[in-house]
Amino acid sequence: MIDVIADYGQVLLIMGCFCGFFMAWGIGANDVANAMGTSVGARALTVTQAVLIACIFEFAGAYLAGGEVTSTIRKGIIDSGVISQTPELLVFGMIASLLAAGIWLLIASYFGWPVSTTHSIVGAIVGFAVVGIGFDVVQWPKVASIVASWVVSPIMAGTISFLLFTSVKKLILQTEDPFMSAKKYVPMYMFLAGFVVSMVTFLKGLKHVGLSFSTSQSIAWSLVFALIICLMGTLLLQKIDDTKKEKNGAMFDGVERIFAVLMIFTACAMAFAHGSNDVANAIGPLAAIFSVIDSGGEVAAKSIVPGWILIVGATGIVLGLGMLGYRVMMTVGRSITELTPSRGFAAELAAAGTVVIASGTGLPISTTHTLVGAVLGVGLARGIGAINLGVVGKIILSWIVTLPVGAGLSILFFFALKGFFGQ
Repeated sequence: MIDVIADYGQVLLIMGCFCGFFMAWGIGANDVANAMGTSVGARALTVTQAVLIACIFEFAGAYLAGGEVTSTIRKGIIDSGVISQTPELLVFGMIASLLAAGIWLLIASYFGWPVSTTHSIVGAIVGFAVVGIGFDVVQWPKVASIVASWVVSPIMAGTISFLLFTSVKKLILQTEDPFMSAKKYVPMYMFLAGFVVSMVTFLKGLKHVGLSFSTSQSIAWSLVFALIICLMGTLLLQKIDDTKKEKNGAMFDGVERIFAVLMIFTACAMAFAHGSNDVANAIGPLAAIFSVIDSGGEVAAKSIVPGWILIVGATGIVLGLGMLGYRVMMTVGRSITELTPSRGFAAELAAAGTVVIASGTGLPISTTHTLVGAVLGVGLARGIGAINLGVVGKIILSWIVTLPVGAGLSILFFFALKGFFGQ
Protein backbone atom coordinates (compact mmCIF):
# COMPACT_ATOMS: atom_id res chain seq x y z
CA MET A 1 0.00 0.00 0.00
CA ILE A 2 2.37 2.71 -1.15
CA ASP A 3 -0.76 4.84 -1.75
CA VAL A 4 -0.62 6.06 1.87
CA ILE A 5 2.90 7.41 1.31
CA ALA A 6 1.90 9.01 -2.02
CA ASP A 7 -1.36 10.53 -0.71
CA TYR A 8 -0.36 11.56 2.81
CA GLY A 9 3.45 11.79 2.58
CA GLN A 10 3.68 15.49 3.43
CA VAL A 11 1.17 15.22 6.30
CA LEU A 12 3.11 12.29 7.76
CA LEU A 13 6.41 14.14 7.41
CA ILE A 14 5.01 17.21 9.23
CA MET A 15 3.67 14.91 12.00
CA GLY A 16 7.08 13.23 12.16
CA CYS A 17 8.87 16.59 12.46
CA PHE A 18 6.52 17.69 15.25
CA CYS A 19 6.96 14.42 17.18
CA GLY A 20 10.75 14.40 16.58
CA PHE A 21 10.96 17.95 17.92
CA PHE A 22 8.84 16.98 20.94
CA MET A 23 11.11 14.01 21.64
CA ALA A 24 14.20 16.24 21.35
CA TRP A 25 12.52 18.69 23.75
CA GLY A 26 12.10 15.79 26.21
CA ILE A 27 15.77 14.87 25.83
CA GLY A 28 16.74 18.44 26.71
CA ALA A 29 14.37 18.55 29.67
CA ASN A 30 15.50 15.21 31.12
CA ASP A 31 19.02 14.51 29.97
CA VAL A 32 20.44 17.97 30.58
CA ALA A 33 21.00 16.71 34.12
CA ASN A 34 23.54 14.28 32.69
CA ALA A 35 25.52 17.14 31.26
CA MET A 36 24.99 19.77 33.93
CA GLY A 37 23.58 18.26 37.13
CA THR A 38 27.02 17.59 38.61
CA SER A 39 28.25 21.16 37.98
CA VAL A 40 25.16 22.64 39.60
CA GLY A 41 25.25 20.10 42.45
CA ALA A 42 28.89 20.91 43.16
CA ARG A 43 27.99 24.64 43.00
CA ALA A 44 30.62 25.28 40.32
CA LEU A 45 27.84 26.77 38.17
CA THR A 46 24.45 28.32 38.85
CA VAL A 47 21.42 26.85 37.08
CA THR A 48 21.34 29.83 34.68
CA GLN A 49 25.04 29.50 33.79
CA ALA A 50 24.59 25.74 33.31
CA VAL A 51 21.66 26.25 30.95
CA LEU A 52 23.60 28.81 28.87
CA ILE A 53 26.70 26.60 28.58
CA ALA A 54 24.57 23.56 27.77
CA CYS A 55 22.62 25.42 25.07
CA ILE A 56 25.82 26.25 23.20
CA PHE A 57 27.64 22.93 23.60
CA GLU A 58 24.63 20.59 23.34
CA PHE A 59 23.70 22.29 20.06
CA ALA A 60 27.28 22.06 18.79
CA GLY A 61 27.55 18.38 19.77
CA ALA A 62 24.21 17.50 18.21
CA TYR A 63 24.95 19.34 14.98
CA LEU A 64 28.65 18.56 14.51
CA ALA A 65 28.94 15.05 15.94
CA GLY A 66 25.38 13.79 16.10
CA GLY A 67 25.17 11.69 12.96
CA GLU A 68 27.32 8.70 13.95
CA VAL A 69 24.96 7.07 16.45
CA THR A 70 21.85 7.86 14.43
CA SER A 71 22.25 5.00 11.99
CA THR A 72 22.83 2.50 14.84
CA ILE A 73 19.57 3.36 16.61
CA ARG A 74 17.51 3.30 13.44
CA LYS A 75 18.77 0.55 11.20
CA GLY A 76 19.76 -1.91 13.87
CA ILE A 77 16.49 -2.55 15.69
CA ILE A 78 14.11 -3.26 12.81
CA ASP A 79 14.94 -5.51 9.85
CA SER A 80 14.31 -3.25 6.84
CA GLY A 81 13.92 -6.24 4.51
CA VAL A 82 10.82 -7.55 6.31
CA ILE A 83 8.88 -4.30 6.01
CA SER A 84 9.94 -3.27 2.51
CA GLN A 85 6.43 -4.16 1.24
CA THR A 86 4.67 -2.07 3.89
CA PRO A 87 6.70 1.14 4.30
CA GLU A 88 3.73 3.02 5.76
CA LEU A 89 3.88 0.76 8.85
CA LEU A 90 7.45 1.91 9.47
CA VAL A 91 6.37 5.55 9.19
CA PHE A 92 3.39 5.07 11.55
CA GLY A 93 5.60 3.19 13.99
CA MET A 94 8.36 5.79 14.07
CA ILE A 95 5.87 8.64 14.60
CA ALA A 96 4.20 6.60 17.38
CA SER A 97 7.59 5.85 18.99
CA LEU A 98 8.66 9.50 19.02
CA LEU A 99 5.35 10.60 20.52
CA ALA A 100 5.37 7.82 23.14
CA ALA A 101 8.94 8.46 24.24
CA GLY A 102 8.35 12.23 24.27
CA ILE A 103 5.31 11.92 26.56
CA TRP A 104 7.16 9.64 29.00
CA LEU A 105 10.12 12.05 29.12
CA LEU A 106 7.77 14.97 29.82
CA ILE A 107 6.21 13.07 32.76
CA ALA A 108 9.59 11.92 34.14
CA SER A 109 11.12 15.41 33.81
CA TYR A 110 8.17 16.97 35.64
CA PHE A 111 8.78 14.65 38.62
CA GLY A 112 12.56 15.08 38.44
CA TRP A 113 13.32 11.43 37.56
CA PRO A 114 16.48 11.03 35.46
CA VAL A 115 15.31 8.33 33.04
CA SER A 116 17.07 7.09 29.94
CA THR A 117 16.01 8.66 26.66
CA THR A 118 17.70 5.75 24.86
CA HIS A 119 15.59 3.27 26.85
CA SER A 120 12.46 5.28 26.05
CA ILE A 121 12.91 5.27 22.27
CA VAL A 122 14.23 1.69 22.01
CA GLY A 123 11.36 0.41 24.17
CA ALA A 124 8.88 2.30 21.98
CA ILE A 125 10.33 0.99 18.69
CA VAL A 126 10.48 -2.63 19.91
CA GLY A 127 6.90 -2.30 21.26
CA PHE A 128 5.20 -1.21 18.04
CA ALA A 129 7.36 -3.54 15.90
CA VAL A 130 6.52 -6.71 17.87
CA VAL A 131 2.78 -6.05 18.26
CA GLY A 132 2.08 -4.10 15.06
CA ILE A 133 4.27 -5.89 12.52
CA GLY A 134 5.56 -9.15 13.97
CA PHE A 135 8.12 -10.72 16.31
CA ASP A 136 10.46 -11.50 13.41
CA VAL A 137 10.90 -7.87 12.35
CA VAL A 138 12.95 -7.05 15.44
CA GLN A 139 16.69 -7.74 15.25
CA TRP A 140 16.91 -9.38 18.69
CA PRO A 141 20.73 -9.82 18.72
CA LYS A 142 21.05 -6.07 18.04
CA VAL A 143 18.57 -5.26 20.83
CA ALA A 144 20.53 -7.56 23.15
CA SER A 145 23.78 -5.69 22.37
CA ILE A 146 22.03 -2.36 23.06
CA VAL A 147 20.68 -3.68 26.39
CA ALA A 148 24.15 -4.98 27.29
CA SER A 149 25.62 -1.53 26.61
CA TRP A 150 23.23 -0.06 29.20
CA VAL A 151 24.80 -2.27 31.85
CA VAL A 152 28.32 -1.73 30.55
CA SER A 153 28.09 2.09 30.47
CA PRO A 154 27.44 2.75 34.21
CA ILE A 155 30.06 0.16 35.19
CA MET A 156 32.61 1.66 32.80
CA ALA A 157 31.87 5.26 33.86
CA GLY A 158 31.81 4.27 37.55
CA THR A 159 35.21 2.59 37.23
CA ILE A 160 36.77 5.54 35.38
CA SER A 161 35.35 8.09 37.88
CA PHE A 162 36.49 5.95 40.84
CA LEU A 163 40.04 5.85 39.40
CA LEU A 164 40.00 9.55 38.46
CA PHE A 165 38.86 10.67 41.91
CA THR A 166 41.35 8.31 43.56
CA SER A 167 44.11 9.96 41.47
CA VAL A 168 42.83 13.41 42.54
CA LYS A 169 42.95 12.32 46.20
CA LYS A 170 46.48 10.87 45.87
CA LEU A 171 48.01 13.68 43.77
CA ILE A 172 46.22 16.65 45.33
CA LEU A 173 43.78 16.33 48.22
CA GLN A 174 45.90 14.13 50.51
CA THR A 175 49.25 15.89 49.96
CA GLU A 176 50.92 18.23 52.47
CA ASP A 177 50.09 21.30 50.38
CA PRO A 178 46.90 20.51 48.37
CA PHE A 179 46.71 24.02 46.91
CA MET A 180 50.16 23.95 45.29
CA SER A 181 49.57 20.34 44.15
CA ALA A 182 46.30 21.46 42.52
CA LYS A 183 48.06 24.25 40.63
CA LYS A 184 50.64 21.72 39.49
CA TYR A 185 48.38 18.81 38.40
CA VAL A 186 45.05 20.39 37.39
CA PRO A 187 46.40 21.57 33.97
CA MET A 188 47.07 17.88 33.25
CA TYR A 189 43.37 17.09 33.83
CA MET A 190 42.42 20.05 31.62
CA PHE A 191 44.63 18.67 28.87
CA LEU A 192 42.87 15.30 29.20
CA ALA A 193 39.39 16.86 28.98
CA GLY A 194 40.39 18.93 25.93
CA PHE A 195 41.88 15.93 24.17
CA VAL A 196 38.83 13.68 24.74
CA VAL A 197 36.36 16.17 23.27
CA SER A 198 38.61 17.23 20.38
CA MET A 199 39.11 13.59 19.36
CA VAL A 200 35.41 12.83 18.97
CA THR A 201 34.86 16.08 17.06
CA PHE A 202 37.64 15.40 14.58
CA LEU A 203 37.09 11.65 14.16
CA LYS A 204 33.30 11.63 13.96
CA GLY A 205 31.75 15.04 14.01
CA LEU A 206 33.20 17.10 11.21
CA LYS A 207 32.18 14.59 8.50
CA HIS A 208 28.70 16.10 8.67
CA VAL A 209 29.94 19.52 7.70
CA GLY A 210 32.02 18.14 4.85
CA LEU A 211 35.42 17.91 6.58
CA SER A 212 37.17 14.60 7.18
CA PHE A 213 40.43 13.94 8.98
CA SER A 214 42.58 10.82 9.17
CA THR A 215 43.25 9.32 12.61
CA SER A 216 46.78 10.72 12.75
CA GLN A 217 45.58 14.20 11.72
CA SER A 218 42.81 14.00 14.33
CA ILE A 219 45.28 13.07 17.07
CA ALA A 220 47.64 15.89 16.05
CA TRP A 221 44.88 18.54 16.00
CA SER A 222 43.37 17.22 19.24
CA LEU A 223 46.77 17.57 20.95
CA VAL A 224 46.97 21.18 19.72
CA PHE A 225 43.51 22.04 21.04
CA ALA A 226 44.14 20.22 24.32
CA LEU A 227 47.33 22.24 24.74
CA ILE A 228 45.47 25.53 24.07
CA ILE A 229 42.80 24.60 26.66
CA CYS A 230 45.52 23.59 29.11
CA LEU A 231 47.31 26.96 28.67
CA MET A 232 44.06 28.94 29.00
CA GLY A 233 43.23 27.01 32.16
CA THR A 234 46.70 27.55 33.62
CA LEU A 235 46.32 31.32 33.11
CA LEU A 236 42.92 31.24 34.87
CA LEU A 237 44.45 29.29 37.78
CA GLN A 238 47.04 32.04 38.40
CA LYS A 239 44.24 34.33 39.57
CA ILE A 240 43.11 31.94 42.33
CA ASP A 241 44.56 32.34 45.84
CA ASP A 242 44.36 29.92 48.75
CA THR A 243 41.62 31.56 50.81
CA LYS A 244 38.13 30.42 51.68
CA LYS A 245 35.55 32.23 49.57
CA GLU A 246 31.80 31.97 49.05
CA LYS A 247 30.63 30.65 45.64
CA ASN A 248 26.99 29.99 44.75
CA GLY A 249 25.99 29.57 48.39
CA ALA A 250 28.90 27.37 49.55
CA MET A 251 32.30 28.10 51.11
CA PHE A 252 35.24 26.76 49.07
CA ASP A 253 38.95 26.78 49.77
CA GLY A 254 41.52 27.45 47.01
CA VAL A 255 41.73 23.78 45.94
CA GLU A 256 37.99 23.41 45.38
CA ARG A 257 37.89 26.77 43.59
CA ILE A 258 40.56 25.49 41.21
CA PHE A 259 38.40 22.41 40.54
CA ALA A 260 35.40 24.72 40.05
CA VAL A 261 37.32 26.30 37.12
CA LEU A 262 38.10 22.81 35.83
CA MET A 263 34.43 21.80 36.11
CA ILE A 264 33.47 24.53 33.65
CA PHE A 265 35.73 22.79 31.10
CA THR A 266 34.31 19.35 31.87
CA ALA A 267 30.73 20.70 31.83
CA CYS A 268 31.33 21.96 28.28
CA ALA A 269 32.87 18.58 27.40
CA MET A 270 29.94 16.66 28.86
CA ALA A 271 27.35 18.85 27.12
CA PHE A 272 29.11 18.41 23.77
CA ALA A 273 29.48 14.64 24.24
CA HIS A 274 25.87 14.38 25.36
CA GLY A 275 24.52 16.35 22.40
CA SER A 276 26.49 14.16 19.98
CA ASN A 277 25.20 10.93 21.54
CA ASP A 278 21.58 11.64 22.45
CA VAL A 279 20.35 13.65 19.49
CA ALA A 280 20.15 10.27 17.71
CA ASN A 281 17.19 9.26 19.86
CA ALA A 282 15.09 12.03 18.31
CA ILE A 283 16.48 12.33 14.81
CA GLY A 284 17.02 8.61 14.08
CA PRO A 285 13.31 7.84 13.74
CA LEU A 286 12.72 11.20 12.01
CA ALA A 287 15.47 10.38 9.48
CA ALA A 288 13.72 7.03 8.84
CA ILE A 289 10.37 8.78 8.21
CA PHE A 290 12.01 11.31 5.86
CA SER A 291 13.90 8.58 3.99
CA VAL A 292 10.75 6.52 3.30
CA ILE A 293 8.64 9.52 2.23
CA ASP A 294 11.42 11.16 0.21
CA SER A 295 12.03 7.97 -1.79
CA GLY A 296 8.31 7.39 -2.39
CA GLY A 297 8.04 4.36 -0.11
CA GLU A 298 11.43 2.70 -0.34
CA VAL A 299 12.76 1.33 2.95
CA ALA A 300 16.54 1.77 3.03
CA ALA A 301 18.73 0.10 5.66
CA LYS A 302 20.67 3.31 6.14
CA SER A 303 19.99 6.88 5.11
CA ILE A 304 21.92 10.12 5.10
CA VAL A 305 20.74 12.50 7.80
CA PRO A 306 19.95 15.87 6.19
CA GLY A 307 21.31 18.94 7.99
CA TRP A 308 17.84 20.37 8.68
CA ILE A 309 16.89 17.26 10.68
CA LEU A 310 19.98 17.73 12.88
CA ILE A 311 18.87 21.34 13.43
CA VAL A 312 15.32 20.23 14.42
CA GLY A 313 16.85 17.85 16.98
CA ALA A 314 19.40 20.32 18.31
CA THR A 315 16.82 23.15 18.67
CA GLY A 316 14.40 20.85 20.51
CA ILE A 317 17.12 19.79 22.96
CA VAL A 318 18.05 23.40 23.75
CA LEU A 319 14.42 24.50 24.31
CA GLY A 320 13.57 21.53 26.54
CA LEU A 321 16.63 22.15 28.61
CA GLY A 322 15.84 25.83 29.13
CA MET A 323 12.20 25.17 30.06
CA LEU A 324 12.20 22.13 32.35
CA GLY A 325 15.80 20.91 32.77
CA TYR A 326 16.34 22.28 36.29
CA ARG A 327 14.14 19.64 37.99
CA VAL A 328 16.26 16.63 36.99
CA MET A 329 19.45 18.65 37.53
CA MET A 330 18.64 18.89 41.22
CA THR A 331 18.10 15.12 41.56
CA VAL A 332 21.41 14.17 39.93
CA GLY A 333 23.46 17.03 41.37
CA ARG A 334 22.25 17.15 44.96
CA SER A 335 20.44 13.94 45.91
CA ILE A 336 22.68 10.92 45.10
CA THR A 337 25.82 11.93 47.00
CA GLU A 338 27.26 15.21 48.25
CA LEU A 339 29.33 16.70 45.44
CA THR A 340 32.20 19.18 45.68
CA PRO A 341 33.96 20.54 42.59
CA SER A 342 36.76 17.93 42.85
CA ARG A 343 34.25 15.05 43.05
CA GLY A 344 31.96 16.53 40.41
CA PHE A 345 34.90 16.97 38.05
CA ALA A 346 35.88 13.28 38.33
CA ALA A 347 32.28 12.19 37.69
CA GLU A 348 31.81 14.53 34.75
CA LEU A 349 35.08 13.76 32.96
CA ALA A 350 34.51 10.01 33.42
CA ALA A 351 30.99 10.28 31.99
CA ALA A 352 32.15 12.46 29.07
CA GLY A 353 34.96 10.00 28.31
CA THR A 354 32.56 7.05 28.34
CA VAL A 355 30.06 8.85 26.08
CA VAL A 356 32.85 9.88 23.69
CA ILE A 357 34.13 6.28 23.43
CA ALA A 358 30.57 5.04 22.83
CA SER A 359 29.83 7.78 20.30
CA GLY A 360 33.03 6.93 18.45
CA THR A 361 32.20 3.22 18.27
CA GLY A 362 28.51 3.81 17.45
CA LEU A 363 27.33 2.08 20.64
CA PRO A 364 23.99 3.54 21.80
CA ILE A 365 24.61 3.97 25.52
CA SER A 366 22.41 5.79 27.98
CA THR A 367 24.04 8.99 29.21
CA THR A 368 21.73 8.84 32.24
CA HIS A 369 23.11 5.46 33.28
CA THR A 370 26.62 6.66 32.50
CA LEU A 371 26.41 9.76 34.65
CA VAL A 372 24.61 8.11 37.55
CA GLY A 373 27.28 5.37 37.38
CA ALA A 374 30.02 8.03 37.43
CA VAL A 375 28.47 9.86 40.41
CA LEU A 376 28.16 6.52 42.26
CA GLY A 377 31.82 5.78 41.47
CA VAL A 378 32.88 9.05 43.09
CA GLY A 379 30.64 8.32 46.09
CA LEU A 380 32.08 4.82 46.49
CA ALA A 381 35.61 6.27 46.49
CA ARG A 382 34.56 7.80 49.84
CA GLY A 383 32.74 4.68 51.11
CA ILE A 384 29.19 3.30 50.71
CA GLY A 385 27.91 5.59 53.50
CA ALA A 386 28.44 8.62 51.23
CA ILE A 387 25.63 7.45 48.90
CA ASN A 388 21.90 8.06 49.42
CA LEU A 389 20.69 4.53 48.62
CA GLY A 390 17.00 5.54 48.80
CA VAL A 391 17.40 8.01 45.92
CA VAL A 392 19.45 5.48 43.93
CA GLY A 393 16.67 2.90 44.42
CA LYS A 394 14.04 5.32 43.08
CA ILE A 395 16.22 6.15 40.06
CA ILE A 396 16.72 2.45 39.23
CA LEU A 397 12.96 1.84 39.58
CA SER A 398 12.22 4.66 37.11
CA TRP A 399 14.74 3.05 34.70
CA ILE A 400 12.91 -0.32 34.91
CA VAL A 401 9.49 1.29 34.28
CA THR A 402 10.75 3.20 31.21
CA LEU A 403 10.82 0.24 28.79
CA PRO A 404 7.25 -1.05 29.33
CA VAL A 405 5.76 2.48 29.44
CA GLY A 406 7.49 3.44 26.17
CA ALA A 407 6.38 0.19 24.52
CA GLY A 408 2.76 0.46 25.75
CA LEU A 409 2.23 4.06 24.61
CA SER A 410 3.88 3.37 21.28
CA ILE A 411 1.58 0.40 20.56
CA LEU A 412 -1.45 2.57 21.39
CA PHE A 413 -0.40 5.41 19.05
CA PHE A 414 0.61 2.98 16.29
CA PHE A 415 -2.87 1.47 16.05
CA ALA A 416 -4.47 4.93 16.35
CA LEU A 417 -2.45 6.14 13.33
CA LYS A 418 -3.21 2.96 11.41
CA GLY A 419 -6.94 3.41 12.02
CA PHE A 420 -6.85 7.13 11.20
CA PHE A 421 -5.16 6.59 7.84
CA GLY A 422 -7.54 3.72 7.00
CA GLN A 423 -5.12 0.81 7.18
